[in-house]
Amino acid sequence: MQSHEIHIGKLALGGGNPIRLQSMTTASTNDVDACVSQAERIIRAGADLVRFTTQGRREVENLARIKERLRSLGYDTPLVADVHFNADVADFAATVVEKVRINPGNYVDPARQFKHLEYTDEEYQAELRRLDERFMRLLAICREHHTALRIGVNHGSLSDRIMSRYGDTPAGIVESCMEFLRICQREGFLDVVVSIKASNVLVMVESVRLLSRAMKGEGMDFPLHLGVTEAGEGEDGRIKSACGIGTLLTEGLGDTIRVSLSEEPECEIPVAARLVESIAECRELRARVEENIADDTLTLSLDECDWEVLALKASMAAAPALIERRAHKLVIEDRHFSTEQLQDLADRILQATRIKFTRTEYISCPGCGRTLYDLQSTIRRIKAATSHLVGLKIGIMGCIVNGPGEMADADYGYVGAARGKVSLYRGKECVEMNIPEDEAVEKLLELIDSDRECDK
Repeated sequence: MQSHEIHIGKLALGGGNPIRLQSMTTASTNDVDACVSQAERIIRAGADLVRFTTQGRREVENLARIKERLRSLGYDTPLVADVHFNADVADFAATVVEKVRINPGNYVDPARQFKHLEYTDEEYQAELRRLDERFMRLLAICREHHTALRIGVNHGSLSDRIMSRYGDTPAGIVESCMEFLRICQREGFLDVVVSIKASNVLVMVESVRLLSRAMKGEGMDFPLHLGVTEAGEGEDGRIKSACGIGTLLTEGLGDTIRVSLSEEPECEIPVAARLVESIAECRELRARVEENIADDTLTLSLDECDWEVLALKASMAAAPALIERRAHKLVIEDRHFSTEQLQDLADRILQATRIKFTRTEYISCPGCGRTLYDLQSTIRRIKAATSHLVGLKIGIMGCIVNGPGEMADADYGYVGAARGKVSLYRGKECVEMNIPEDEAVEKLLELIDSDRECDK
């Protein structure tokens, strides 16, 4: 689907322009020096946009200072405010930065409580009218200040209102987005990017495909931002991102991307760049290998001497057939690496596409200014203690914005609750709240061990 071109500051996006790369700072937006330093590293790595968490008016005021500092250093990269839970903050941010991201799940609807609510048709329509009225105010401010919008739906933060009608489904994810896009289309406000993200690759791919069809059916061609949220870190995070983002890129979908890794933010950009560079080759590989699936096995032959490039290309080329369950086994051939290495890579791709679990599954966020504990060291500690628990799914989330939702299919969750405090989840149920950070990992391990003893 060819999108129309929009402008974010001086940056043209969509409409046949190059696919744009972006990342997000992990420092508090109230720490101007740290944010400027991180933004510089992200930009020098090749990013076209930089996003900042923006919880309140104070953060917006600091964004103005960050923008001024970056402009004085010669950077004209568009800045994006990431707003949750507070429509008034989105209004204010739209007067300062070039783009504002809002989440339909918590823009006017209350934060998701995982409660099943009943709405009559009249009540549901009344909520849509309230959404329409409030959103029109933001559109007017954006129009006045030439500010672009991202309508960014996260699978983990669908509102209870949407859940009441559609459930936790791709159809609900898409409708959450379309409610806002219909208003933009009606009002002729077209400087809009739309995204649907999930930590589950299958949900992410199905939802973006469905959104693309829904937009086309209603005469819309808004640019798409792609990403697998909470992909994790290291090789597994890269593979999961390549499976989801790469599948859609090879289908011609996507105008801007972010690879969400639980690492320093500038590490995301080279990975995103490699995905974009590999589109044409992986599209050809995908077509060739899918014609030769035999005995439920997809065999992929490559000749790459760089391991990360091999992993990304193999994920992009193999994932579509695996996601659609046209094959359930994967064989990767490459003369530069051992059979054991290639089998391990195949297993990681099969796990990313939810076919075969051969290791512990970690759903971890990349961190941002909302993160309430030391994310990277915590991930290392949890992995060191649980990596032998094959098939167990553990969510490691910096805050509650998407935490309980994105990890809803995890067996256990470790979620930042307040500064230096952590809450633990068993599935969707919070079992212990506000544990001091220095005790929380041990408490998580005790919970897992206790449950496993009970299951014996």
